[in-house]
Amino acid sequence: MPEMIQINFSRLFPLFPMAGVCLLPHAKIPLHVFEPRYAKMVNDALDSSGQIALATFQGDEWKQEYHGSPPIRPIVCLSQIERHEKLPMGRYNILVQGICRARILQEEDSPTSERPYRMARLEPLESNPDAHEAELVGWRRRMRQLLDDGELDRHRFQPKVLEWFEREDIPSHVLIEIVGHLLMTTVDDAERRYELLSESDTLMRAEYTEREIHRLIHEINSVEGQMTDWPKFLSWN
Repeated sequence: MPEMIQINFSRLFPLFPMAGVCLLPHAKIPLHVFEPRYAKMVNDALDSSGQIALATFQGDEWKQEYHGSPPIRPIVCLSQIERHEKLPMGRYNILVQGICRARILQEEDSPTSERPYRMARLEPLESNPDAHEAELVGWRRRMRQLLDDGELDRHRFQPKVLEWFEREDIPSHVLIEIVGHLLMTTVDDAERRYELLSESDTLMRAEYTEREIHRLIHEINSVEGQMTDWPKFLSWN
């Protein structure tokens, strides 16, 4: 993870709105950028701080207004372009890492031919994520036990998450984001993903991730119970 990333909230940030994609701080996602206005955005960002704000659309109006400026939700994840690959026809493959939650204060004037993408002024949604570290000791212990009790052994993210929990140099508030991001990859629900992104309270996010892990374990047990409790006259032979 990048360390000591400088953020100047007195400047404007480019907005990259997407449908149902919510990046959380400290998590990473790869993006293929092919639309000319957003390829220009990436190009301009690389010439500047390399920071873009990933936003989500509000409602379904974006489907009719996509090529304009459809409504977007107020909470975004400010991200850093960590790696990029320029492709033919001006397209990009980029890897972005979330830096922090932020709220849109005001959008800049409409896009222009010189700057075909949207820009906004942001404010950080939380000021001191380390403030609750002592209060999260119990959460960290309980989560470590949940992840290591065998129920999630076959889940694709379990081994990686355990590696993170074993590292004492990683603060608990970072683990909350990593677990939250990985959990949201199992959820086909844009509302729940945005709910986690927009939650500014670290302790509330800790409760959310712990609750979701319990829910996932329950679902796994339910599915396994259905698979093993076949009627006696059925056979896969």
